[in-house]
Amino acid sequence: MTSLLKDYVNRIEFESYEDFRDNFEFVVPEDFNFAYDIVDKYAEIDPEKIALIWCNDHGDEKTFNFKDMKKYSDKTVNFLRNKGIKKGDKVLLTLKIRYEFWFIILALHKLGAIPVPATHMLKSHDIVYRLNQADIKMIITIDEEEELIEEYEKAFDEIKQTNEDYEIIKVSVGDKKPDGWIDYQNEFIKESEEFNREDLEKTHNDDLMILYFSSGTTGEPKMVKHDFRYPISHIITSKYWHNAVEDGLHHTSADTGWMKAVWGNLYGQWIVGTGVFVYDYDRFNPLNLIEKIVKYKVNTFCAPPTIFRFLIKEDLSKFDFSNISYLTTAGEALNPEVFNKIKDIFKLEIKEGFGQTETIISAANFIWCKPKPGSLGKPAPVYNMKLLNSDNEEVDIGSEGEICLDASHQPPGLFQEYHKNEEKNKSTWEGGYYHSGDTAWKDEDGYMWFVGRNDDIIKSSGYRIGPFEVESAVISHPSVLECAVTGIPDDIRGQIVKATIVLANGFEESEELKKEIQNHVKHVTAPYKYPRLIEFVDELPKTINGKISRAEIRKSDNTQE
Repeated sequence: MTSLLKDYVNRIEFESYEDFRDNFEFVVPEDFNFAYDIVDKYAEIDPEKIALIWCNDHGDEKTFNFKDMKKYSDKTVNFLRNKGIKKGDKVLLTLKIRYEFWFIILALHKLGAIPVPATHMLKSHDIVYRLNQADIKMIITIDEEEELIEEYEKAFDEIKQTNEDYEIIKVSVGDKKPDGWIDYQNEFIKESEEFNREDLEKTHNDDLMILYFSSGTTGEPKMVKHDFRYPISHIITSKYWHNAVEDGLHHTSADTGWMKAVWGNLYGQWIVGTGVFVYDYDRFNPLNLIEKIVKYKVNTFCAPPTIFRFLIKEDLSKFDFSNISYLTTAGEALNPEVFNKIKDIFKLEIKEGFGQTETIISAANFIWCKPKPGSLGKPAPVYNMKLLNSDNEEVDIGSEGEICLDASHQPPGLFQEYHKNEEKNKSTWEGGYYHSGDTAWKDEDGYMWFVGRNDDIIKSSGYRIGPFEVESAVISHPSVLECAVTGIPDDIRGQIVKATIVLANGFEESEELKKEIQNHVKHVTAPYKYPRLIEFVDELPKTINGKISRAEIRKSDNTQE
């Protein structure tokens, strides 16, 4: 047994949730660096230990141990250094579920450069915003679908209209290598595995380690900053929620552009000592996913409720699920019907959890908890979660309050701040607490029940969608005068996106126009955000200060049902 877990917690085993809540503590060494202290340490003491198993829809499969991870991340360090990347430089990654993501993110951690992962479904508008806001120095991207490199080139052209001297280092791991793009696969493999760590600028615990864009709810997406202690905090996620076991195999269904990928397929899992399995599919198919999970003998499995909803629609009787010992879910509300049907199929209860880009798992049905279908579970230790009202007072049992975390001692796993957004920082860090913007209530047994998002976030198929981004795309169509985007409950996706539209003069509503607007949105922003439902109205409901009232639209929709 070579798990490094014991080095980063005060205790591993706990008798109950209450024991865990009251007594668990992180042990955070000075100047911790996940890539060196976990990955390279495993490469030294247990080099053949499985780190990553990867496959795709074309019959390709690869298995990497920790010796491989050290080797390929070290080669990538030298590749990045030779291209001019150093500590503090920001590198945008749109790598879908390519195995190269793991080499590259580890190399960036070793350098102290800052990975900025993003979905491969970005369009040029989304890319321009991210390049400008994050001061990106290098892009590393796939180009196997969605013509992603073409979208990047459109973004570069737009930026150059106002900044003729704009330059950025462009790297591709895909099959297409247009002029000006560097071939990662061909070049990194030729690099030496050797470098002197002492020649690199040292990283410190409070340095910025990773930057993720939030979904964008009350405006454009925010940039969420996490420091070098962040990987340690995911011990709670992997050990005590996912129930990952040493030398087992864990799978979390998530694109590397979403924070859930590092929640479930990197930091906590490798500290615990379990391998991770990733499936780089071309198009999601629930039966293909299950076939892969069974074939590769995955032990612990986490997916958004949408995937479980797809699974219960399939005939799974031919599959042997005996290797799967634990199921977890997060990202949206879990329907009790899905919970019960999955229990019948897998003979396991799904353990639901709750967290944000800004946090780790903040509440969950931890390994000691008997799950209540639909409940987020109980608060994680360390963070001192409270439900507060608008006066920052804790609410009573059964009453709704905002989910807030104690920020007085800045525990590992709680983000540093929003990058370049002082106004949001002031409103979020108030009264010694991080205010999540999510509302919940607590029952007499201490279980948390999610109510909703203060800023109207939509959760669809595991994605968190901010109305503002979709509204901006809809309004860019010439027929649209005003638009409000809300979420409508859906049995398969959790919610679907609805656009309530006031047409501009000279346009008349029709089914053809609805389809035209939907296709337009698919082309100007990520396709998963397009409104599946469109309603034309004469005017939108407004608040007293003139803002569109999405709450009134939702209320009207519920009344019509």
